[in-house]
Amino acid sequence: MEKKLQEIKQRFGEIEQQLSDPETISNQKLFRELNREHSQLAPIVARYNELCSFKKHLAENKELLESESDPEMKQMLLDEIGDLEEKIDDLNDKLLVMLLPKDPNSGKDIIMEIRAGTGGDEASLFAADLFRMYTRYAEIKGWKVELLEANTNELGGYKEVSFSIRSQEAYDSLKFESGVHRVQRVPETEASGRIHTSAVTVAVLPEAEEDEIEIDPNDIRVDVYRSSGHGGQSVNTTDSAVRITHIPTGMVVTCQDEKSQIKNKAKALRVLKARLLEKVTSERMAKESEMRRSQVGSGDRSERIRTYNFPQSRVTDHRIGLTLYSLEKVLEGEIDEIIEALKKAEIEALLKSVR
Repeated sequence: MEKKLQEIKQRFGEIEQQLSDPETISNQKLFRELNREHSQLAPIVARYNELCSFKKHLAENKELLESESDPEMKQMLLDEIGDLEEKIDDLNDKLLVMLLPKDPNSGKDIIMEIRAGTGGDEASLFAADLFRMYTRYAEIKGWKVELLEANTNELGGYKEVSFSIRSQEAYDSLKFESGVHRVQRVPETEASGRIHTSAVTVAVLPEAEEDEIEIDPNDIRVDVYRSSGHGGQSVNTTDSAVRITHIPTGMVVTCQDEKSQIKNKAKALRVLKARLLEKVTSERMAKESEMRRSQVGSGDRSERIRTYNFPQSRVTDHRIGLTLYSLEKVLEGEIDEIIEALKKAEIEALLKSVR
């Protein structure tokens, strides 16, 4: 680990020099990549410098202890040596975690897609609940949320809704949300009071950066049509809605939330790029089967990950066996306890794979 840390510190110094070079500044793609690497390495280098300082102090104290004859001073040195050794062990553990393989999408903005599954109108209503939960969580964190596309039903639920969240913490915090979210409750429309089980699918897509996914204009078909739905009359007066079909993969993205056809096309392209990036990432992860097995959940949107039980006010994450009896708070966006537990489980799984 010491050799690896020395290499990181050397690389960090090289990056700092490159970032101040006018040639690097003029190359925006390189500058962005180096900036991201710099921000990833900075906390590791800071901890390593702290570790080196403690080790130096420890060596000095041990040297003093050998020549010290005063019993009181000896005890003080022994106490300080014990304290330093404890701090060094703690820093070694933290640095080991920091050196674990990083998710290549770490630090990215995300696009979230929520779709009603089994359960009809009840699933659409729960999709709206999850949309509110995630947007409230983002608001609590101070992250920027932008609605990209929404397909509503007559009851105010969502058949599907997609939105972006902009923050360097967004992907790392919400990447575990991909999968099937199951709800158990008595629907408002159910006269007999029976508990129904419905399902909603959530997908978390890291946003592709400008040069990360190239789309050949010849590979897409763009159709425009008259907007409809919750946009209102002002949206419906022109052919502003956009449907983009990616011919090689058959992916279709629609967007009609903006009055401007240009803005709708730009949003649809963002979603298409994110989906294509997810496809590339999934294919790569399928090859890296060992790493995939060490993760908390596969990220597969067909995997049932969580159940929200309204009669018992219970939320259970099936991947880590976590159960909370605070459903109301969770749906208000207070999901940090779940997210932190998932992060911890991922770290523990990765540590097992490298030891």
